[in-house]
Amino acid sequence: MSPRRLDRNVIALGVASLLNDVSSEMIFPLLPAFLTSVLGASPTFLGAIEGTADSVSSLLRIPSGWLADRHRRKPLVVAGYAVANLVRPAVAAATAPWHVLAIRLLDRVGKGVRTAPRDALLADSAPPEDRGRAFGFHRSMDHIGAVVGPLLASVLFAAVGRSYRWLFLLASLPGLATVLFTLTLVREPRTALGDRSSAVGEEPAAPVAVGRKPAAASRRFYGLLLAILCFGLGNSTDAFLLLRLEQAGVDVVLLPFLWSALHVVKVASAYPLGRLSDRVGRVPIIVAGWSYYAIIYAGFAAASSPLWLSVVFVAYGLFYGFTEGAERALVSDLAPAERRGEAFGLYNAAVGIVALPASLAMGAIWQAYGQPAAFGFGAAMAVLGAVVLVAAYWPAPQSKQATCRVKSR
Repeated sequence: MSPRRLDRNVIALGVASLLNDVSSEMIFPLLPAFLTSVLGASPTFLGAIEGTADSVSSLLRIPSGWLADRHRRKPLVVAGYAVANLVRPAVAAATAPWHVLAIRLLDRVGKGVRTAPRDALLADSAPPEDRGRAFGFHRSMDHIGAVVGPLLASVLFAAVGRSYRWLFLLASLPGLATVLFTLTLVREPRTALGDRSSAVGEEPAAPVAVGRKPAAASRRFYGLLLAILCFGLGNSTDAFLLLRLEQAGVDVVLLPFLWSALHVVKVASAYPLGRLSDRVGRVPIIVAGWSYYAIIYAGFAAASSPLWLSVVFVAYGLFYGFTEGAERALVSDLAPAERRGEAFGLYNAAVGIVALPASLAMGAIWQAYGQPAAFGFGAAMAVLGAVVLVAAYWPAPQSKQATCRVKSR
């Protein structure tokens, strides 16, 4: 049977994410080089910037998700995109590393405000048997923006005489388009406006958490959070991967192209692997993704030539295809609609709350013992996370929702 059409709201949110990523990814691939070569920041400070920003973003997702369950979701999504895209171009005026830290913090505040309500809107707009596909589509659109952004940055970077500051200013244009698009085309589904007892096309039977209990009131949901915390301790900012490429001898001009190629792999894998999780179950796909992450980080520790490191870097994109859609769909499966914003807030907080210690640890281990030890630590934590997740979901539950597997009707 051919898959049903995606809801218009899923498509609209996907396009908004595409535009936002064009803006942010025009900046991010060049930010490590800008910080270290222009502003004189150390690898440890680079880790502090990205880790602190991600941790602040994650903590904000809990109250944002709570508000999204009690009020409209769309205003929080619009506000989050507006804050991020108004402050992001200010990096062009930075003259010290702490300036970038402050700008990145405000940028991530916007992300923290919008992420849980946006994920709840996506879940409200898709029936349970299509959630993996819906989240996979959204992640694909997000990554298409991350393909276009670095390619556009490469062309413009050469056109403005390799001026980081002019490029960062030009990145504001697709960001402003994101805000306008979200404001005018994204809508509130019926379940987000009032009746959240069930999502679009969702059967009300046997939710994991019911009544007035928190959405996370299940052993398996907490098991997922614990596994994410373990994995996250080794999941430092991808800025270290870019720094590894630069230090290995990859020309800085090529970094946006490699970043774009990485996202091509994300685009190609997110939708089919998200859809696969609708068929075979979420947990096997997530465990496969975390195991693959460990292999990739071991490759970063062992490889030395710029060519092989570039190959491993691009192949790293498949990890996102395995995990991003399946993890979000798993959260949707475990949470009743009326507590879905709260569930996504807790999930996103767990993803990011360890971002600061993970990035600080990566930078500290790198400086003290070298990059092989730093990447080896990341690989070990990925294996630990996979083991914890398997333990939390073993033995396999009997109910359809508890298995996080919904068959197409």
